[in-house]
Amino acid sequence: MARYIGPKSKISRKFGEPIYGPDKAFEKRNYPPGQHGNNRRRGKKSEYAVQLLEKQKAKYTYGVLERQFRNIFERASGSKGVTGEVLLQLCESRLDNVVFRLGIAPSRNAARQLVSHRHITVNGKIVNIPSFSLNPGDTIGVREKSKSLQSISSSLEANDSIYEWMTWNDSTYEGNFVSIPQRNQIPENIKEQLIVELYSK
Repeated sequence: MARYIGPKSKISRKFGEPIYGPDKAFEKRNYPPGQHGNNRRRGKKSEYAVQLLEKQKAKYTYGVLERQFRNIFERASGSKGVTGEVLLQLCESRLDNVVFRLGIAPSRNAARQLVSHRHITVNGKIVNIPSFSLNPGDTIGVREKSKSLQSISSSLEANDSIYEWMTWNDSTYEGNFVSIPQRNQIPENIKEQLIVELYSK
């Protein structure tokens, strides 16, 4: 299962925002990585560089590698609606992302691990594919044997995020993917139009 396993704070510093969640190292050094860090004088980025940086940010945010991300974009461009918005909606509909949004895991990486280790069910059946695409009405739950896992209960206790397109039941450890989120409901700071322009070249 291919995934990015390099330093996360370095990536956050590159984009100037904590894309992997709260990060003490990023807060201490909120400037680009490298020997000269904050003192480096950088010229104006080209249009291509800005577009590429936005695509890289989206990939790292959702934990998707290049080929996967390209496939998601092709699906989005072949769908009805605004391509950039559909692209983010497809990323948000991934099982690992929804497990993270529901608070079952503290990060997308942790959610990906829970899914691949067979702790998560969709409509009552175990699904171990992090990229599994959910449909409105799907029920996401924690497998019966896994409900006692400390990591899951700790993450749920610490979670205070509420999203309009999904619901969670604390007593049954089940959530519902109510609808595909609209762009204004997705909190990620991603300029999806720049990604569309990059791939359209």
